[in-house]
Amino acid sequence: MAQKIEIKRALKIAEKVKELFSDEVLEINLFRGQLSLVVRKIRIKEILKFLKNECRFNHLRDLCGVDFFPKKPRFEVVYNLYSIYEKIHIRIKTRVDEEESEIDSITELWETANWHERECFDMFGIKFKGHPDLRRILMPEDWEGYPLRKDYPLKGQQLWRGFKEILETKNE
Repeated sequence: MAQKIEIKRALKIAEKVKELFSDEVLEINLFRGQLSLVVRKIRIKEILKFLKNECRFNHLRDLCGVDFFPKKPRFEVVYNLYSIYEKIHIRIKTRVDEEESEIDSITELWETANWHERECFDMFGIKFKGHPDLRRILMPEDWEGYPLRKDYPLKGQQLWRGFKEILETKNE
């Protein structure tokens, strides 16, 4: 029963977003009790700011990338938001082309986005415009490629230079 009430409240918020950003909202989906909005990336920061400030989504649970290779647009950036006050969850998705794999950073809205955006950049190569320190976070800085892309070789591209150096010093 409580979940149905949460979904109704989330749907009202989705309709409010669609009303205010009618040209930007592409889809509203409800699947297995989870609500998601697919929006254009052009005003993503503005939409997320509205959800934070006006709809009280004060917690960015997660931000991640998805690779739909070979489909176009290839990538999707997914924002999982939660309102601690309202006890509701909403998912915002936006599509990103491989050729223009760039989207606005939301670090000024939620500080935790800093790490999430760096991970998304590191694993998929999606750049976040305005990020204060966009660099690798999981992989070594001289790593080539993006390991979570579907066209990335399962065994990696080659033995990482840093690992080769470790092996060479071990054998000396």
